[in-house]
Amino acid sequence: MKLITKEVEKQLARNATISPAGREPVVKFFDPSGAATWLISEIDDDGDTMFGLADLGMGYPELGYVSLAELKSVRGSFGLGIERDLYFSPDKTLDAYADAARVAGRINA
Repeated sequence: MKLITKEVEKQLARNATISPAGREPVVKFFDPSGAATWLISEIDDDGDTMFGLADLGMGYPELGYVSLAELKSVRGSFGLGIERDLYFSPDKTLDAYADAARVAGRINA
């Protein structure tokens, strides 16, 4: 599965130009054989550095940067790679997801 389509990339790049306070995540990635989840709101001009909420399944979700190339290279159990949630539709800002995730100890999206 392609992690980033051209349309998703355009939305991520557009988000990088607006105020952080109102940004919604554009895409959700997950590890189908593990507990890791990422909600990504923007991508830098380099086409690789993304910003969003990361939950590696250890109870400490946090906002930060992640490399698209690194996500593409991850192989979990049974050789499965990271996937994009085709049905994800954000219902709040990235900051609101981050606040809720800190309380719950995981991303609820």
